Amino acid sequence: MSPDSTDPTDLAEAEEPVAPDPPEVPEVPESSADPDGAEPPEVLPGYVANLRRTRKALWIAVAVAVPVTMLILVLATRPSAESKTADSPLLGKPAPAAEGTTVDGQHAALADFRGKWVVVNFFATWCTPCREEHADLVRFQDVHRAAGDATIMAVVYSDSSSAVRDFRAKEGGDWPMLVDPDGRIALDYGVGGVPESFVINPDGVIVSKILGGVRAADLQRLIDQAQLQSQGGR
Repeated sequence: MSPDSTDPTDLAEAEEPVAPDPPEVPEVPESSADPDGAEPPEVLPGYVANLRRTRKALWIAVAVAVPVTMLILVLATRPSAESKTADSPLLGKPAPAAEGTTVDGQHAALADFRGKWVVVNFFATWCTPCREEHADLVRFQDVHRAAGDATIMAVVYSDSSSAVRDFRAKEGGDWPMLVDPDGRIALDYGVGGVPESFVINPDGVIVSKILGGVRAADLQRLIDQAQLQSQGGR
């Protein structure tokens, strides 16, 4: 073989193509890799912020709802308020005269009930607490009617006789209801608004003044207390 000749074997080895290296596959961190091999979805920053705001709003709502619920439970379970007694320069003194024409056009006077306990009640039909207390006044009157030891006398405060008659026809009440057109009786008792009531003993002396609506049970309690004090002073 001549020096310029080439071995066919050497030529084949020289022309054999070289395979390229395989591409590198990036490694998935174990903390973010899905167990099934799928890549986790990308979490947007806005979604995280909204989630945090939602959780914060939820905690605020719970914090507000708990004390409100407790307050409702306390108000729902506590006993109803008692009649509120008040001081008056008339306590322990003879009751001012209350006399005049009733809404029925008849004459009535406080002196007619001497020897009985009397609740003098200043009221008006436009007064919501007056309307609310009326059932208790009816109850008190019914309890003492048979014994005849106590009664009620009402004084109309800045209201019309027709309105009072209509109210009485619906809600009951058979005690005298005096008209006080010039407010003289209210002035004598120092009444500044309604309802106000005065408990007067059988001797005609004022023993209690009540501001706001009355309760039948409280009226009876005030009478019982006054009786005990009277017996203790003898």
